Order: sequence, then C-alpha cells, then structure tokens
Amino acid sequence: MGFANLNSDSGVSVLNDFLESQSYVDGYVPSQADVSVFEALNGKEPARMYIHAARWYRQIASYNSNERSAWIGVKKPADSWGPAAENGAVGGDDDDDIDLFGSDSEDDAEAEKVRQERLAAYADKKTNKPSVVAKSSIVLDVKPWDDETDMVALEKLVRSIECDGLLWGVSKLVPVAYGVKKLVITCVVEDDKVGTDFLEEAITAHEDFVQSMDVA
Repeated sequence: MGFANLNSDSGVSVLNDFLESQSYVDGYVPSQADVSVFEALNGKEPARMYIHAARWYRQIASYNSNERSAWIGVKKPADSWGPAAENGAVGGDDDDDIDLFGSDSEDDAEAEKVRQERLAAYADKKTNKPSVVAKSSIVLDVKPWDDETDMVALEKLVRSIECDGLLWGVSKLVPVAYGVKKLVITCVVEDDKVGTDFLEEAITAHEDFVQSMDVA
C-alpha cells in the first residue's frame, strides 16, 4: 500500500515510523521518491510529535522546487513508496506467512514432522535476521570568515573528512549578509560511529577557511 493518506494522522505515523531508521524515502540521498511523498503532504509539516517525519520534511523543504526537480530517480505516486511497497517489491517479510502448525491431512507422525521443520525454519530465520543499523541525516551550516573565502575550496576540505559510518550528501551555498555565503551540506551518519562533536572538531580544524559550524 505504501504511504497512503498522508493528510491523516495514521498516514503520517506510518511515514514517521519508516523514517526512524531511514534518512530518506529511498536510499541515502534525496531523490524523486522524497519529492513525491513531500508533495503528498500538501505543504503541511508533520506535527512535532512525529519527530522523524518532521525532521525529514524540514530538510526537503529547505530546497526549492528547481533543486528538487534535479534529484535522481523517477517520480511516482507517494503510495508507490514505503514499507508495504518495499515489501511487495522484494517479496516482503514473510513471518506471518509461516504456518507454524500446518493443516496437513497426513497421519499424525508426518504432520508433527512437518510442524517441527517449520518451527525450526522460523527460529533459524529469526536468529539470522540482520539487526537494523541506526542512521541519522544531519544538515550542517558551515560559515566562512568573510566574502573572500574560497567556498569551493572550503567544500572540498569538508568532503575530504572521511571515516567509517559517514557519507556526504548534497550541498548548496546560502547567502548570509554583506556578500558572505555559508555552505549548507547534508551527511548521513551511523549513530554509533559518528557524532556531531566529531564533525564540528574536524570541520573547524580548517581554521583558515571555517569560522564556525552549526547543526541546522
């Protein structure tokens, strides 16, 4: 079913639960999937109680329509995306399809054998199910000293910061005042490996270019 009826609390709740472990609707960078779901909300930001959906909405809204139209992917209806749509595409999580007790018409011994095999298969599947890696999408504001700072060089320095669990995303320059522009750049981090303190220390270490860094 995907993301249906996003103008209702139940629809937004589904979106919020999905984005708890996902940075974007499809993949690790903004795409046309995000645009479709964003537009389906009809300009209404999710309530503060839906913290993950609200965070995602504000990030997508920070880009104008021309920037969003340049994102990768093919635009589809919002109900083409989401947990139900994904499960349908890859076969889904078939936990509920496992009949633990069977309904075989064979004799009791054979029925018990089939039941035990199904129980063993179910237990093995649960044991080997991969754990979900918690990830966050972060938007950073990186401010230069003045309007003479080479912003292309500044961005290259920021993107040169590499470590396990860090993936840089899209960026743009936003006017601040008096000809000064700040770098707004997104990144996806694994929560257990990368924190904002590390990012601030690494970015502000380039003190000839960077005046300060803030989390948007």
